[in-house]
Amino acid sequence: MRGSETPPALSADRLAACRARLDCRLPQVDGVFADCLREAIAVLTPAGVDAYLDCARFLGRIGRGAEPLLAFLEEWPAVARCVGEESLPAVVATLQRLHKSPNGKAIAPFLQSLAAVSRRLAAGGQLQRYLDLTLRLMERTSGSIHGIHQTFASPGLPDFLVQAPTLLAGLSIAGLTNWVDFGVRNYASHPERQRDYFRLQSADSRAVFQRERHGTLLVDHERLLELYLRGLWGEQAQLVPYAVASEAANPASPVQPYDDADGIRLPDVLDDAPGVSGIDRYRAALAHIAGHRRWSTPLFADNLSPMQRLAVETFEDSRIDTLIVRRYPGMRRIFGALHPRPVAGACDPQRFSCLRHRLVMLSRALLDGEHGDSDGDLREFVARFRQALADGEASSLAMSELALAYVARTRRQSDQLPELYFTDTLVDYRDDNRHLWRFHELSDDEEMFVENRPASASAEIHRLPPHHYPEWDDHSQSYRPDWVSLYESLHPSGDAALIDRLLDRHAALARRLKRLLDILKPQDRVRQRFQEDGSDLDLDVAVRSLIDCRSGVTPDPRINMNHRSNGRNLTVLLLLDLSESLADKVGSGDGEQTVLELSQEAVSLLAWSIDQLGDPFAIAGFHSDTRHDVRYLHLKGSSEPWGDAVKQRLAAMQAGYSTRIGAALRHAAHYLAAQRAEKKLLLVLTDGQPSDVDVPDGRLLIEDARKAVGELDRQGIFSYCISLDAKADDYVAHIFGHRHSVIDRIERLPQRLPELFMALTR
Repeated sequence: MRGSETPPALSADRLAACRARLDCRLPQVDGVFADCLREAIAVLTPAGVDAYLDCARFLGRIGRGAEPLLAFLEEWPAVARCVGEESLPAVVATLQRLHKSPNGKAIAPFLQSLAAVSRRLAAGGQLQRYLDLTLRLMERTSGSIHGIHQTFASPGLPDFLVQAPTLLAGLSIAGLTNWVDFGVRNYASHPERQRDYFRLQSADSRAVFQRERHGTLLVDHERLLELYLRGLWGEQAQLVPYAVASEAANPASPVQPYDDADGIRLPDVLDDAPGVSGIDRYRAALAHIAGHRRWSTPLFADNLSPMQRLAVETFEDSRIDTLIVRRYPGMRRIFGALHPRPVAGACDPQRFSCLRHRLVMLSRALLDGEHGDSDGDLREFVARFRQALADGEASSLAMSELALAYVARTRRQSDQLPELYFTDTLVDYRDDNRHLWRFHELSDDEEMFVENRPASASAEIHRLPPHHYPEWDDHSQSYRPDWVSLYESLHPSGDAALIDRLLDRHAALARRLKRLLDILKPQDRVRQRFQEDGSDLDLDVAVRSLIDCRSGVTPDPRINMNHRSNGRNLTVLLLLDLSESLADKVGSGDGEQTVLELSQEAVSLLAWSIDQLGDPFAIAGFHSDTRHDVRYLHLKGSSEPWGDAVKQRLAAMQAGYSTRIGAALRHAAHYLAAQRAEKKLLLVLTDGQPSDVDVPDGRLLIEDARKAVGELDRQGIFSYCISLDAKADDYVAHIFGHRHSVIDRIERLPQRLPELFMALTR
């Protein structure tokens, strides 16, 4: 391939010969053919030019109009620069396969996106993987009436080809393959859902895209960032991602973080910037928004022009950054690395409106004071800005007055030009300042930044940010990423005397258990006698050896002893099903006790027993109301002593909602995995099979629970299920294998549960 930068001269004879070789009567080709041919000759070898014309001739004769031919003529030289002209046979083969199938309409988007795709796949062999993936998608999603020949076009293939450059901007070719495979597995027989998936419009599509793409994903760090916002700034808000990958890059309307009534909106993924990690970019954006929440006051915008509002926002953003750096000096490095460094004089006022350029230069100077620009107005307003903040925090109104003075001083006639200069003018960690403005014509009930903030944290439900867990979809044989939202909180408290009365009711059983516990209770230090080397002298053996020595008998040299620990290196988590069915009466329904009350008795006895043994243990309950709201309630922490506080939570246990057990198992494993113990035991107490109101096929949640148990096994966590469902044999063995017990007579639960635990830990 040639490296010439200037297109060579093209004789009229050669142009005519090549045009005749094209053998195409489409009039749209005549206007561009000469320019395309010059570029091709500059880039391709003579053999490459011949192949180029042959492929163009093929495209002109397939009856698809001018668009495929024009796209190829214009795009192939750029493709050849990236991947080499030797890739053309593979491209031609792909075009022929598309033409011979019902997917001829996909040829145009395939060629239109080929140059952008090639720039992402310039490494050897990568383009071929993309072509193979395209054909595999076509084969797997094209329909057939009789199952022999394809008769229906693939619904999602054209949309995939249109989105391919966007997808490859965030995914490797391996990640793109996984993304495509997920869509084919789940939506091959659903045309409309398939189109939504390959258009990047469905939730599954975006979720899998986030899972496969590089960079720092918001969903992976949501809890950490919400705790950062709460811990450092005392603010509490839901973090809502927006998918920047599915939006076209448009410098005239950049998508920035913003704060509204529904929460703080952040990009779904951020790549590392030079000197700044992706997670620090999220921290910078949250810090800036938190600074606005703390120090900004809404201003009326009715009488301000867009130019004046932009200037006010620049000064106010700079004030917020200054106050943040004053409070947390370490943020200066992050802000400095993320803030653009526009070059003085880079904007041509004859062609562009340079207002944004001037304001960002000012913003840079306000941030670090070392921009180095010689503009007198800039230096003056930097000094006035610093003077305003010298004695305090200043105010949004003061920044507004300073900004209006700056606009009046620096306004240029060229600022009215329609084309704005955007290079190095986007400070992407700053929000879009929609909270800063209010309008007279809107009513007092309009949603405003300050008015809609909660008066205190107690006004909201106090719970930690959600955990997101995958869920196994047995129909597609794949995980749905981040499918379940699990909220954890401390269980409410009740009357501890209720648990004491339950324990008194079972005093005889407690005495019998106490005898068993005394046998199992470990002795922390056990003597190892008859040691030749040891830490202590074994006096009995030493005296016997002295007697033997004086009697003329060879003494036993093993006169020392050691001590070793005989403690049980065990940690336990008891996971309770708190679903609605626990409110049922025991037996036929005429009994005095509910299953929940018996569970309280059994759990109380078990907790008392484990406390006697000295093993660390935790208790938690769970229930669910669709995949969006799985509740995980802490009843006892592993290091929390058994006492009135725990009894109060046990006394307040209530039954409600459904049994989405897979997510609860995964979250319990999250805590057990962090424990330092040789044996980690998860006991599950449930009275029915997994179910939830948004899953009509109960088998799906059974299979997900089975997958979750397998995940626990791989983490070294031993799980065991105690089921109170007389019909549990139909499903519990499938989930837990042989590690389960079914208690047919529920009234025996208070006795059986501690006995089972002791048998498992003996």
